[in-house]
Amino acid sequence: MDLISIDDVEAAAGSIAGVAVRTPLLPCRWDGELLLKPESLQPVGSFKIRGATHAVASVPAERRSRGVVTHSSGNHGQALAYAARAAGAPCMVVIPDVAPAVKIEQVRALGATVVLVPPARRLAEAERLAAEGGLTLIPPFDHRDVIAGQGTIGLEIIADLPDVDVVLVPVGGGGLASGVATAVKALRPEAAVIGVEPEYAADARDSLAAGELVTWPVEQTYRTIADGVRTNLSELTFAHLRERLDAIVTVSEEEIRAAMSRLVRESRLVVEPSGAVATAAHLFRRDKLPPGRTVAVISGGNVDPALLVSVV
Repeated sequence: MDLISIDDVEAAAGSIAGVAVRTPLLPCRWDGELLLKPESLQPVGSFKIRGATHAVASVPAERRSRGVVTHSSGNHGQALAYAARAAGAPCMVVIPDVAPAVKIEQVRALGATVVLVPPARRLAEAERLAAEGGLTLIPPFDHRDVIAGQGTIGLEIIADLPDVDVVLVPVGGGGLASGVATAVKALRPEAAVIGVEPEYAADARDSLAAGELVTWPVEQTYRTIADGVRTNLSELTFAHLRERLDAIVTVSEEEIRAAMSRLVRESRLVVEPSGAVATAAHLFRRDKLPPGRTVAVISGGNVDPALLVSVV
């Protein structure tokens, strides 16, 4: 399978400039070896703005004017709505009907049309809308331009910390980890890129161990509080992770909650459960990680206020 290259990531960096924020590396007060990459500071509250912006910019203008569509638990939907609005394109977002209300409301607030469906129907419904309406489907992770856009996080990490030893990145559908691993491995091959996912949604761990895609049903993955990483890998993201990811570790629900609390209380960051999994690995699974200067990617901060109160 044809994987993206560092050239693709660098091209994406040009197309997202001025739209996505160049997030800083923040020192961590409880561990001098750990730095945080807070993608929660993006205009839509997550890293997804990077891939969505690059993907929309890559659609020819005539097709883009007809509109774009996606399926999303919320963060990619917000990002695509934001990018489409900036480009003057209509946008539709298919969202699981169990997604946090705060994410659904934010997608609508950005001008997109929201279609709510049962979780297992999200992809099929998005494909139906694309076919019937002549819309361009931009999926949340199974797309080369989306992966390249997410990889710009890796470019920034290496630019700000050239001697980084370990990069911890959440894994859901695998687009973020695929892009980050592509950039980091191209620019600093000796650095370890470690994927992190919940124990309740560990399909990437099982897929890499088996050497082929292993799919977990939604009734299993939807047990995790980390709603942004409940999705399975695609063939495209699996190929990237198999080639470029050094390892994958899992964290428990209790560890995810504890990491959220620590980030809020000590780093003053609003973090959603999916955004806290990388930090949870550093806090609780150090025995599974290489030593050295570490960056934990905080993928997003779009959290239900009631949930945030319960963990803090």
